[in-house]
Amino acid sequence: MRVTVLLPGVLRPAAGDAARLDLELPKSATLGAALDVLAADHPALNRRLRTEQGALRRYVNFYVNGEECRRLDGPDTPLTDGAEIQVIPSVAGG
Repeated sequence: MRVTVLLPGVLRPAAGDAARLDLELPKSATLGAALDVLAADHPALNRRLRTEQGALRRYVNFYVNGEECRRLDGPDTPLTDGAEIQVIPSVAGG
């Protein structure tokens, strides 16, 4: 199945300046599996999205088809063919 990952400008340099990445995944893939594929192709991006232990970074939000994944099943959120994953890092300042 094919899913699309949408990246904001701040993360694009870690993904070869791509605004969107199309991934081919097995039929029963999850958000975590999609991030594993991203990690293999873009290790610098992976370091911005997940901790060294593989957990989702606290200040990065992942939306699967418009729904925040932490309100679903986190990295175990199932994906469907054509799913859209939007990555939005939190912005903080002082």
